Amino acid sequence: MAFGRGNTERHICEAEAHAILAEALTALAPDARRVLVIIPDATRTAPIPLFFRLLCELLSPRTEALDFLVALGTHPPMSEEALQKLVGVTAEERTAKYGNVGIFNHRWDLKGQLITLETIQASEIGAITGGRLSLAIPVTINRMVLNYDTLLICGPTFPHEVAGFSGGNKYFFPGISGPDMIHVTHWIGALLTSRALIGTHDTAVRALIDRAARCIPRRRLCASLVVCGDALQGLFVGSPEEAWRAAADLSCRLHIRWVDKRYRRALAVIPAMYDDLWTGAKGMYKLEPVIRDGGEIVLYAPHIDNISYTHGKVLNQIGYHGTAYFVKQWEHFRHYPWAVLAHSTHVRGEASFAAGVETPRIRVTLASRVPHAQCDRLGLGYLEPGAVDLAAWQGREDTLFVPKAGEQLYRLRPS
Repeated sequence: MAFGRGNTERHICEAEAHAILAEALTALAPDARRVLVIIPDATRTAPIPLFFRLLCELLSPRTEALDFLVALGTHPPMSEEALQKLVGVTAEERTAKYGNVGIFNHRWDLKGQLITLETIQASEIGAITGGRLSLAIPVTINRMVLNYDTLLICGPTFPHEVAGFSGGNKYFFPGISGPDMIHVTHWIGALLTSRALIGTHDTAVRALIDRAARCIPRRRLCASLVVCGDALQGLFVGSPEEAWRAAADLSCRLHIRWVDKRYRRALAVIPAMYDDLWTGAKGMYKLEPVIRDGGEIVLYAPHIDNISYTHGKVLNQIGYHGTAYFVKQWEHFRHYPWAVLAHSTHVRGEASFAAGVETPRIRVTLASRVPHAQCDRLGLGYLEPGAVDLAAWQGREDTLFVPKAGEQLYRLRPS
């Protein structure tokens, strides 16, 4: 059972968060000497500066080492200035007050940073995925985890397009894992489709993530946060599995908005914390379930000029397509990075593919600084961002307007 609490009405103040963490860490890790805290990057809304301070206050006096590792997945490394902003410290504090605390970027693409713990056999992968995928997967992770006796995940939980809900052991896989787990988990999500997985607790992807986490030969703990706007609504500390499930239960109540009808179109205003389409496409995933067949989602992101800082080259080669497009031409596409194929399918959404013709269920239009010609090549619609009148999208019967898209999931209320 996880320590902590959460509800939809009352937020958790700093004193309460301190008390919850203190009680949990005393009970669950009284002998911890070397602690690695795994945190999200700036593309997740969370009071990381608060928890950085609290964890340093609670753990630094009684540990030999306390370090932080940013679970970037395949996101680009953060600069020193960006890391300081992420944890809420000045350059002076970074070298003085917190001079003994390491803050590191995970690098999924550097073999020297990685170690293989075990290989999950094809038969087990087949059982986990219901036969959709059957291949052996090396469980590769950032080798830093072996330098500590306690690994503490600290991050938020939201509905997620691949794992159902983010958080928990997902901070290990794919957060600080090597490419194999990144590609396989995302491709399983593509085969199952984002629309079917998002906002669901028990998925094949989550089962694989939890199975891989059991390979880590260190104590695993998790401080699962649930945030709504700037408010901390939930804090649950325990095993990654227990803390995550409690957080996902609360996330269901806070982050899923039920509507009574499907909309013909939607405008998703993409916040500045998403600086490329790879991250900003969350505006698509969270709205897709409530758009009627033949409808449209417009991603309004006038600040975005890049589809992906890490994977743009591959995406410009393959474009955005539904899962069937790749599966029915697998011999041609199987050698591309599977996580990129998966992202492509999530952005495109459901689409049929027959006789060489792809038919998407809905249209996806990008109103950004990505050029019109590039959108055409990628298979996305284009809308000049300067021509978008936000007021005109509001208050219309057939239109859904979302002023800050990416974290709230919209679903159709069961009849």
